[in-house]
Amino acid sequence: MQSILVKDYMDPNTHAIQVTSNIRDAVESMLRNKVIGAPVVDSDHKLVGYVSEQDCMKEMLNNTFYCEEPPNITKVMSKAVLSATPDTSILEIAEKMLDRLPKNYPVIRDGKLIGIINRSHVLRALIENDADCYIHR
Repeated sequence: MQSILVKDYMDPNTHAIQVTSNIRDAVESMLRNKVIGAPVVDSDHKLVGYVSEQDCMKEMLNNTFYCEEPPNITKVMSKAVLSATPDTSILEIAEKMLDRLPKNYPVIRDGKLIGIINRSHVLRALIENDADCYIHR
């Protein structure tokens, strides 16, 4: 099978959330964009974290119950983010996803966010390239 790379299947529309955002803003962005999580970036578009709906749920419950102002996204985001580069193999990402690691991987070049790759992208890459397996039989 030929080399299939992340850059050929990633989505350049990352729906990134600014690190200065609060949790409510992040949740509204994820709902508006119909995503279950999003990379968090600084003003230079460098990846600084990742936040999911699940990360925000408890804090949103507390804020609603106590009528408090939502805290900054840094309170709940994950700072240790698994990512990929544009030249990462789709097969490598697929193997990582089999171990139930994240469903979404930010794609970075020189520390800056340039895309996102998820399970659907990986499955599309695999299905579009499985014909190569049958040509030489």
